[in-house]
Amino acid sequence: MRDLKLPEQRHPEKAHRPDNAQPKKPSWIRVKAPTSEGYKQTRDILKSNKLVTVCEEAGCPNVGECWSQGHATMMIMGEICTRGCTFCNVATGRPQALDAFEPGRVAHAVQKLGLNHVVVTSVDRDDLEDGGAEHFAQTIRAIRHRSPDTTIEVLTPDFLKCPPSALEKVVEARPDVFNHNLETVPGLYHEVRPGARYFHSLRLLQRVKELDPSMFTKSGIMIGLGEERHQVLQVMDDMRSADIDFLTVGQYLQPTPKHHGIAKFVTPEEFAAYEKAALNKGFLMVSATPLTRSSYHAGDDFQRLRAAREARLGRG
Repeated sequence: MRDLKLPEQRHPEKAHRPDNAQPKKPSWIRVKAPTSEGYKQTRDILKSNKLVTVCEEAGCPNVGECWSQGHATMMIMGEICTRGCTFCNVATGRPQALDAFEPGRVAHAVQKLGLNHVVVTSVDRDDLEDGGAEHFAQTIRAIRHRSPDTTIEVLTPDFLKCPPSALEKVVEARPDVFNHNLETVPGLYHEVRPGARYFHSLRLLQRVKELDPSMFTKSGIMIGLGEERHQVLQVMDDMRSADIDFLTVGQYLQPTPKHHGIAKFVTPEEFAAYEKAALNKGFLMVSATPLTRSSYHAGDDFQRLRAAREARLGRG
């Protein structure tokens, strides 16, 4: 493990940020509180296996709907991140050592939930030499062993400070979809993703295609952070130059007053225009709505993604 001088407390950097007003959400953003039996069953299975989900940690607005249907995004390698992105509600600090039994517990939960498609993500682990790549690979293999018919989507960190072999480990484990989010336009990285590098993230996704041209790649951005339309369209062009298959675009929702402020609530009509523009640029799949998140409807979207490729190849 790397010797990082990271603070022990949670959200230490947020205490020094100025408060940003949290505007009232428009009608198209509001969702009902989760109460269904399906939601409770999913919650209990996850808790009994001592698993963390990004659904809870990031305060996803779709948690009620997804958990009611038995869907959840597993977050491996703990709940403490080594980065301090200003949009994210995941805790920042010094992570604990990796749990060698976690891949098996994730695989057990996937089997117990009967998932046809699972999304596995993680916090950033800059304290690890490979950024946690081998842990991702072990988790993929464990799921394949217990649930061979389940399709697997990974949503990885950027492996910024890792050797090239880190990414190769994950690709060699053969997930069905490799997702890494660019999150925002490059001009806002210094405010929103200060520990990341836009062109590194773009190159990471391009490299996945070079390593395995058959693997689906996916990336997402949030809007409403202060970006301009022409900047969003340029990100789309950059993604297509990296041969990214699937784009997600969702509304940024501010977790607390200490997080990056909301510059704008983008209307459903504007989202529809972005979706049309992205499809015209050649993406196989686009999901652009106010409540779109990387893992929202991921299983259904994977089936449509596969069908879209077949159609483009003239096999549909």
